[in-house]
Amino acid sequence: MPAGYVFGDAVRDGFFALLRQGASISETCRVSGLWSSTVRHWVRRMGPVEMSRGKREGPVGAPFPDGAPGSGRLSLSERAVIMVRPRDGWSYAAIGRELGRDRSVIWREARRNCCEDGTYQSDVAQLKAGQNARRPKEHKLAHKPLARFVESAMDEGWSPQLCSLVLARAFPDDERMQISHETIYQAIYVQGRGHVRQDLYRQLSTGRAKRVSDGRGRGRNNSPFKDALKIPERPAEAADRAVPGHWECDLILGSVASNSAIGTCVERSTRYTMLLHLPNGHSADEVARAMITAFAELPADLRKTLTYDRGIEMARYAQIQIAIDADVYFCDPHSPWQRGTNENTNRLLRHWFAKSTDLSVHTAKDLKRVQDSLNNRPRPTLGLATPKQKFNELLLAAAA
Repeated sequence: MPAGYVFGDAVRDGFFALLRQGASISETCRVSGLWSSTVRHWVRRMGPVEMSRGKREGPVGAPFPDGAPGSGRLSLSERAVIMVRPRDGWSYAAIGRELGRDRSVIWREARRNCCEDGTYQSDVAQLKAGQNARRPKEHKLAHKPLARFVESAMDEGWSPQLCSLVLARAFPDDERMQISHETIYQAIYVQGRGHVRQDLYRQLSTGRAKRVSDGRGRGRNNSPFKDALKIPERPAEAADRAVPGHWECDLILGSVASNSAIGTCVERSTRYTMLLHLPNGHSADEVARAMITAFAELPADLRKTLTYDRGIEMARYAQIQIAIDADVYFCDPHSPWQRGTNENTNRLLRHWFAKSTDLSVHTAKDLKRVQDSLNNRPRPTLGLATPKQKFNELLLAAAA
């Protein structure tokens, strides 16, 4: 055939019919008289059809049985009508009336099982439908590159949901490298759905070996702050995250015996996190000293308000307000969800700072390393940008 020769629909239809019937690529070339290069170009453009390798290279599982009458599945003859009628200008509604099917069924079939160039070929559609209907299906994480990515990302503290979102963006055209967060959770928790390390549950923020339903956390013991500002008095701009400079702060506590803690401060609009080193305990004086040191380094526009719970470690809040020139607001008693951003951040930090451990063993350099790791993690709420990127934009704007 001369270079650039365009084959008619009948030739292409005949080739795909042979393939659907279980013929190998070499057999279809011999029977149809087509060049191997032409055939392989058509095969590549079929879309996601699993092909076997070797001398009998062809569609895996072919030939597939036709849909039984009354099963609800489209038959090969119906798919042939869906292929031919649009060539004569028929609409999906008209095709549906001829086949006794709703037009939405025709539209979904034409979209779901079309080739990469958007054309619909009945034999290719039959192959795709047959392969998709095979049971049992191979588990997603049986694909080793995907399993390695998930394990590596979760070792860095990523959640299953973040893994799913980043993979969808990084591999938009590769379904084998895409996975839902629920599938990852099931691989971790459900017996018989493995393909990831058995200890991977330890990398989750909860660290639970068994899956349990969500439940609200308990509030801290109430502390009297009679003259303190309350969260209903906080400016509206802090609530909607439209204006930067509003922070939520708290402590993550170590074991009772060690009496250790780490201060956490999260900027609401960017989710940027600062960790406070408290080597001498978490008394009100120590917490005040650490907070004043950390916030004094920020531009005034980026330290407008702080929101805290009513822990006794904030008894020196008035001293903090004066030193950094920012108002401190307190949540209602037993209402940690009023600092939701900070609570979520504390859960993420438990990847590095496990509960009931001695947190005083972590140096200021250790905290800086974890802080950088957390701030360099893509966040779905930021369009997969990182808190560090967003916060640096604010610092540059403040310096301009």
